[in-house]
Amino acid sequence: MSKQKSLSSPRALDHLVLPVGSLAAARARLGSLGFTVASDARHPFGTENACVFFSDGTYLEPLGVASREAFEASVAAGNVFVARDRAFRFRRGEDGLSAIVLGTNDAGADHARFRKAGCSGGDPLEFSRPFRLPDGSSAEASFRLAFAADMRAPDFFLFCCERTSERPAIAPDLLSHANGVTGIARVVLVEDNPSDFQIFLQDVIEQREATAHSFGVDIDTGNSVISVLTPAGLDAWFGLQAGAERGLRGAAVVFRTQKLEAVEALFRRNDIIYEHRHHRILVRPAPGQGVVFAFEE
Repeated sequence: MSKQKSLSSPRALDHLVLPVGSLAAARARLGSLGFTVASDARHPFGTENACVFFSDGTYLEPLGVASREAFEASVAAGNVFVARDRAFRFRRGEDGLSAIVLGTNDAGADHARFRKAGCSGGDPLEFSRPFRLPDGSSAEASFRLAFAADMRAPDFFLFCCERTSERPAIAPDLLSHANGVTGIARVVLVEDNPSDFQIFLQDVIEQREATAHSFGVDIDTGNSVISVLTPAGLDAWFGLQAGAERGLRGAAVVFRTQKLEAVEALFRRNDIIYEHRHHRILVRPAPGQGVVFAFEE
């Protein structure tokens, strides 16, 4: 095990981008797993989401295509977010985990930092979209995104997300989930040689400390952990076969939950196929859920 000293606070995990073939399918699947799913919301560049918010401030962003015409026009206009989503769907299919999103107070500074480190994913993106408030009224949420990518990993990217408007309050009922999940404990990526991407991830997260182990490397974001596992590690911990491809790929999301017994009872009621492994409950991917979901106390 090797460690490097941390020189600054890391960028915290904000959310995960999960491309889906259909928001309706994602809503049905996530609902059956005990998640409360927010109303559909459209972006101005052809995509739409139906988010799952957690009490620790993180969330899932199932991402669908709302308008193919606007989607393609956005790619042609140089929208990095949409171009990456289109490329992911072309290479990996309609369901999966395409991006890790980190919180920031200054996306402009992050873009400059990524350019200096040689890991910029392209031009920043600014946009606004309507947001429904808990009282039923609507407001506008505005964002600025700074992208980071590694050309060796065409199926995965990261970006820092700055909210340039006041963050709207999340309705309390959206933070309550039948499965008891309170947040994202770990995001799992897979790659034959995790150390090839360690410096890239540390630069983006701005975390100088990493923990190397026999199955890969772990990087702490302060509120979660990003793990890059070898195919052998992915098999040992999650019973998954990674295939022979190189480059970072999304493989699993590990959630914090209050009681595994309650999760198991819920899955039995909803006819969800699951398994126990290493003190976790694992659920294999399905339409609307593109990677393994794992639940741990």
